[in-house]
Amino acid sequence: MSGYLNEFLYGYYPYVAVTVFLLGSLARYDLAPYTWKTGSSQLLRRGQLRLGSNLFHIGILIVFVGHLVGLLTPIAVFDAFGIGHGFKQVMAIVVGGVAGLMCLAGIAILLHRRLTDPRIRRNSSFADNAILILLGVQLLFGLLTIPLSLGHLDGSEMVKFMAWAQRIVTFQGGAAAAIADVSFVFKIHMFLGLTIFLVFPFTRLVHVWSAPVRYILARRGYQIMRTGGGGAVAARETAARLAARRPACG
Repeated sequence: MSGYLNEFLYGYYPYVAVTVFLLGSLARYDLAPYTWKTGSSQLLRRGQLRLGSNLFHIGILIVFVGHLVGLLTPIAVFDAFGIGHGFKQVMAIVVGGVAGLMCLAGIAILLHRRLTDPRIRRNSSFADNAILILLGVQLLFGLLTIPLSLGHLDGSEMVKFMAWAQRIVTFQGGAAAAIADVSFVFKIHMFLGLTIFLVFPFTRLVHVWSAPVRYILARRGYQIMRTGGGGAVAARETAARLAARRPACG
């Protein structure tokens, strides 16, 4: 990969992807908040949906938190707790591998459900299926990095990715140069991950924001209004009534 392409994809593209992710999510909530839903026929093949959804959500949560903590925690913190790079690398391989397989299995089940049932297929948009496929390909490349990581059990490659991620979030220069010589499998995995952030606001993935947003609105005492029929109708419960149900702290 040329130096210019490497610099663009891993030095500038992360900021483009995260900016679109944040502003796009905000704009979608402001302009079309009631499109924040799963958008599938949940009454059809409920057993298959439940199994696939549980595997997917548990797996993706572990993978996301693992990447977040592993990449953004300063090396000095791991050193202070006596956690060596080799141990961290092995844990990333084992935990990430198991979680990745869980998530991939969940995606396979959900895609099978969507593509083989005519009724569900009719209610599934192109974006619904495309984002699942993109996530599946991303996970496959993530699993393909495991054999490469087994060749660097000292954690030397992992340190490069930590340096890249921490330079990106702290707006330091030289982020792309930190991973210039890593395998193309890692780079494709990283590019696909950034692309998922880029397309996130335009897909059904935005429904993951629903719980945090509703919780914040409830804590601030806002009442969510819905339009329909004769006009604006109050939501099922106001934030005040929700607060009244919470037990008082002693």
